[in-house]
Amino acid sequence: MTDMQGKTVLITGASRGIGAATARVFADAGANVALVARSEEAIANLTAEIGPKAIAIPCDVSRFWEMEKAVAACVDTFGGIDVLINNAALLDPISHLSEANPEEWGHLLDVNVKGVFNGMRAAMPWMIENGGGTILTIGSGAAKTAYEGWGAYCASKAAALMLTHTIHNEAHAKGIRAISLSPGTVATQMQRDIKASGMNPVSELEWGDHVPPEWPAKTLLWMCSREADDQCGSEISLRDETIRQKAGLI
Repeated sequence: MTDMQGKTVLITGASRGIGAATARVFADAGANVALVARSEEAIANLTAEIGPKAIAIPCDVSRFWEMEKAVAACVDTFGGIDVLINNAALLDPISHLSEANPEEWGHLLDVNVKGVFNGMRAAMPWMIENGGGTILTIGSGAAKTAYEGWGAYCASKAAALMLTHTIHNEAHAKGIRAISLSPGTVATQMQRDIKASGMNPVSELEWGDHVPPEWPAKTLLWMCSREADDQCGSEISLRDETIRQKAGLI
C-alpha cells in the first residue's frame, strides 16, 4: 500500500460510494482526509468513523467560492493539500436530448464540469506555490462513447477529461500530477439509478457485473505513487488488467 503518512487529501463527493470508500482507503494509508459534499450528516458520520485524521466540509462544488473556502479550511486544519480527488458527479437527467429539461442539463454541467474546474482552480495555486501536488479526477468510458439518454453525462465527462489534459500541459512542469480514472461500472447508487432507468445496455447489467467501490479507491491510492508517473496527463481504465495488477486488486 502507498504510504500517505503526513499527506493531506481532499475528496469531493465524499458522502457515499467511491468518495466514501476513497476516504477510508486513504485514511488507512495514513493520510489526513478532508471530506467535501453537500450531505452534511453523511460526511459528519464518516468523519466520526475515521477519527481525528478527517474533517467534514459541507460544500457545493458548483460554486467556486465554496470550493475555495473548502480548500482553505483543509489547509488551515492540516497545513496543506497534497492530493485533490474530483469525485463529485451527477448522472441525472437521463433523457433523450429532444426531451431533456434544460435546467437539469445545466445543473449537471455545473457539478460535473464546473465542479471539477473549481476544485482544480482552488487547489492548484496552493500546490504550485508549495512544490506541487496530485489532482485525480473520476472519469468514465462515457467520455468517449455516446450512450442513449446520457447526453449530459457523456458531454460532462468528455469535458472533465479535457481539463485533465489541459492542466497536465500547463502545470506538469510546475509539479502538478494530473490523471483521470475511468473506473468502469461500480456497485454504487448510481448503478441502481441506471438500472431503474431502463435506458441503454448499461441498465441491463446485473449487480454482480459491477466492481466494488473499494477497487477505484485503491486504484486512486496507487495513482498517488511514483509508479503511476507515466500515466500523468492521461486517463487510465480499471478495465485494464495491468492496471488492476499494479493497484493490487488481482
